[in-house]
Amino acid sequence: MTPKSNHLIIMAKAPRIGRVKSRLARDIGVVGAWAFYRRTLSQVSRRLAADRRWTTWLGVAPDTAAHDGGQWPVDCPRIQQGTGDLGQRMARLLAAVPPGPAVLVGADIPGIERRHINHAFQALGRAEAVFGPAADGGYWLVGLQRRPVYVEIFGHVRWSTEHTLADTLANLPAHWRHAQAATLSDVDDGAALSALAKRRA
Repeated sequence: MTPKSNHLIIMAKAPRIGRVKSRLARDIGVVGAWAFYRRTLSQVSRRLAADRRWTTWLGVAPDTAAHDGGQWPVDCPRIQQGTGDLGQRMARLLAAVPPGPAVLVGADIPGIERRHINHAFQALGRAEAVFGPAADGGYWLVGLQRRPVYVEIFGHVRWSTEHTLADTLANLPAHWRHAQAATLSDVDDGAALSALAKRRA
């Protein structure tokens, strides 16, 4: 499997004021939340897309934003997320890229580094799935080997709860092996933003 057969999908919303990080906006205001998201989207996507060990794709919402290259910080191929809940949109993105292992991450996880993505692809050499757990019971990364075919694993998941990762793991076929990447945290509210600032200090 050549490096370019590895596909990284960054799931991202168009950085528009009042349309991103709604929970964070309740704590710090819509402009502050927009500025945080725009900055994080730029830093994460530029950092990860610069790596030649995989092909980077942007999985974008709303769908019309796929045709507006001016609002995205990197010039990567773009895929429309489409409609449905988070699981349906993730499944659509993971099925859309060409053959080869695929890893999907969110654009609002400031701590993502290239080494995390490389570790996930290495894990897919020996496991059918890999997850990057989040401290709240969800996950910031999911990767699938997608061989010999893509299998959808996101049905009946209680999204945005402490059960999200456990529900997804319960959907894996019984014979699958799964690996675990590093635990990282997203920034969904003011408390998480303050914790991030303290870690960086």
